Amino acid sequence: MSEAMRPETEQDLAEAIGSAKGPLALRGGGTRGVGRPVAGQVLDTGGIAGIVLYEPGALTLVAKAGTPVAEIEAALAAEGQRLAFEVPDWRGLLGSEGQSTIGGVVAANASGPRRVQAGACRDAALGVRFVDGGGTVIKNGGRVMKNVTGYDLVKLMAGSRGTLGVLTEVALKVLPAPEAMASLCVGVEDAGAAVGAMSAALGSPFDVSGAAWRPGRGVLIRVEGFAASVAYRAGRLEALLAPFGPVEKVDAPEAVAAEWAAVREVAPFHDRAGDVWRVALKPSDAAEAAARLGGDVLLDWGGGLVWALLPDGTDARAALAGIGGHATLMRASAETRARIAPFPPEPAPLAALAQGLRARFDPRGILNTGLMA
Repeated sequence: MSEAMRPETEQDLAEAIGSAKGPLALRGGGTRGVGRPVAGQVLDTGGIAGIVLYEPGALTLVAKAGTPVAEIEAALAAEGQRLAFEVPDWRGLLGSEGQSTIGGVVAANASGPRRVQAGACRDAALGVRFVDGGGTVIKNGGRVMKNVTGYDLVKLMAGSRGTLGVLTEVALKVLPAPEAMASLCVGVEDAGAAVGAMSAALGSPFDVSGAAWRPGRGVLIRVEGFAASVAYRAGRLEALLAPFGPVEKVDAPEAVAAEWAAVREVAPFHDRAGDVWRVALKPSDAAEAAARLGGDVLLDWGGGLVWALLPDGTDARAALAGIGGHATLMRASAETRARIAPFPPEPAPLAALAQGLRARFDPRGILNTGLMA
């Protein structure tokens, strides 16, 4: 295998892609190895790093794609701010190493529990720069939120996992960090009742920023904001949730942070044998999906996201036939990933559209070829 290429500038990256003679396997921080194995020369984007612009007053940050997420979070924390979409760290879940980069986060549209309140990663992305499969540098969006005509390449690149282009720079909207936070744990052991409790909390006017369920722990509801507001809303939610089971309130910042890190990182499945599936679906279908899947499950996004730990080689999609949604195989052996497509098959019209986009942005088919097949 040839030595990995590690360009240090956007122009170097454009030249490397433009002159490539065969497939390229893109690598950022190496922490999100989801999808089918990709053959080709490794193109390491970690050298294109650094915070380009940070304007706390404008709630805007621009960073090169190879910038470690930890560096960005530290810079934001120093100004009392944070990324709204709560970046998940899946190294423990996937058994990967390295450090997550902001380009990899956007390319995967990686979004944590706060998605129910603040939206996904793509909703915080204001602009991108990337290099397409022909070696052309493309810029779309800007540094402020606005409506534009034409292609919304910012949203298109979020979740494309390097199959349409290689990100070199992203502009993100950031938010103030909260003054206080609290979690309510409701003693609910049944998935159906758990969805009912989460729906009640999310449907309330109390601005919930997280709603999850861990068997053995129960339903977890999070509120954040000014201290007085958090205390008031937590009290009202305690009364609202009491009919579902005993309610425990946790408001020590370290304890709340640890509780939600376990949800965000799917900690109950770390260091355990089996395949891990991630299913996005309607919350109203979560209980049936959990029953059909069996095994161990964890619910996030108010039931809109089901994590399942299943025996090696299990095809979760077969068990979920008839239930709408998208099931992604996040962790499995190479043999299983060769036999079962990690990403869900696309309906014919959507597949044709996706193929047309790939033909437009990567006509030679050299960027992460087969990753999402």
